[in-house]
Amino acid sequence: MRTYTKTTLLLGLVLLLLTGCNSNEPKYVIGVSQCSEDIWRSWQNREMKMETNFHEGVELRFATAHDNSERQKQQIDSLVESGIDLLIVAPNQRSSVSQAIDRAYDKGIPVIVFERKTDTQKYTAFVSADNYEMGRLMGEYVVSRLGGKGLVMEIHGLKGSSPAEERHNGFAGALKDTDIKIVADLQGDWTEEMAYQVVKDYQGDLNSIDLVFGQNDRSAIGARKAFEERGAKLPLFCGIDGLPGEDGGIRQVRDSLLEASYIYPTRGDQLLKLAIDILDGKPYQKEILLTSAIVTRDNAKVLELESNEVLRQATNLEALQEQASGYLQQLATQRTITLLALILLALLLLVMVLFYLYHRSKVSAQRERVVNNLWNLEIPADQKQESQPEKVEETKEATLEDSADEKEPESAEDEKEPLFIVHFKKVVEARLADSDLSVDDLAAAMNLSRVQLYRKVKSISGSSPIELLRTARLNRGYQLLLTTGKNVSEVAYDVGFTAPSYFTKCFKEEFGVSPSDLQR
Repeated sequence: MRTYTKTTLLLGLVLLLLTGCNSNEPKYVIGVSQCSEDIWRSWQNREMKMETNFHEGVELRFATAHDNSERQKQQIDSLVESGIDLLIVAPNQRSSVSQAIDRAYDKGIPVIVFERKTDTQKYTAFVSADNYEMGRLMGEYVVSRLGGKGLVMEIHGLKGSSPAEERHNGFAGALKDTDIKIVADLQGDWTEEMAYQVVKDYQGDLNSIDLVFGQNDRSAIGARKAFEERGAKLPLFCGIDGLPGEDGGIRQVRDSLLEASYIYPTRGDQLLKLAIDILDGKPYQKEILLTSAIVTRDNAKVLELESNEVLRQATNLEALQEQASGYLQQLATQRTITLLALILLALLLLVMVLFYLYHRSKVSAQRERVVNNLWNLEIPADQKQESQPEKVEETKEATLEDSADEKEPESAEDEKEPLFIVHFKKVVEARLADSDLSVDDLAAAMNLSRVQLYRKVKSISGSSPIELLRTARLNRGYQLLLTTGKNVSEVAYDVGFTAPSYFTKCFKEEFGVSPSDLQR
């Protein structure tokens, strides 16, 4: 039994070595559920990916719903089932994906809701800019730009989304008590194509419009294209997002395609830092409002220079990341070669260990045969345990064969050792039921010192005197259980055990079966 245990432990150590050398599991897996796919979200995803370079062992899994609430619910459930540690989600509409968010949160997964609000309160943190404030400040800018009077067309974002509602409320609130009227409320969905279409289909007088407020820059640009196609007088166009880059709102303001925009910060880097803080158990704010600023022709060039610098640094960082990835790939190849070498080494070690255990088990079996043969234990064939064949007594013929194979005694002292064992057996058997029998008692009965007795018994049998005494008691107990009607307790006391429970434990270790099972 001890041999099997050691083998299992060694195999476990080898497997641990192999798995440890090939462990590429990420520390954290973060799912990101985007409600749509556009330049704003692409930039945000890019920021999150770049931020992972500063946090070891972080894997991002992205899903994009393309403005489809049902698809987003399914994607959130799929992300949860894939085994993410945290969910970042921008809900398509305020109430459409609340149940999916609840399911994730109820499974113990932290949830960061960003950019758009949801009806559920089951979230860990919320991150967004103040959409009402953006709409209000854009409204105040429009009041100033139009001199407090004029006609305005507003193109809304996706119906039911919190930014669309809040931007409208802020914008309309700023126009209150002025002579500026919103004469056209058109329903868009944040895309340039939808804004273009609703303006193209508008039945009112486009030439009377003084300003178009698109709730994002793409809606404003789509409206402008529709005005141009219909040949109408071009009004002023304002939007919200103020993204950097060639197609971003800052460049469009600089080039006079837009009159103004409002920077809607993406802050993917801050989102990821917040996620890591939550997973690491660090303090964090549950409600985070991002700061922002309006973009006009007066500051567009300065803001563009700043954004271009950010883009340049980001591009350099991505180039470094690609270079590092190449180095890591080379390192992975080297690690594979090293791993193969370690596997071969581990297999060689395993073969050596198994050979050692096999050799040791043979020696132990031989010694055990000697010990059992000293008391000639004979176990009936129908009582032999298949799981413990090594406990079955060898026949006398096998014993004689073993004896014939042994080397010739090297001295006169060795020739006397069988007589010594016969004497030792008689002493043990005479006092087998004496639970107080000690090695000192046995040595005195043999006219030897304790040390002399130990050395002679050990040299002949490979076992100590106390081990032989216990074996003799267990063998006698085995015979009594088979040939008498005594119960386990009676047999235990008859063979010198002071406690039946200890007798049962030793018996099962020796024969692989409990005394009560043997009697049955």
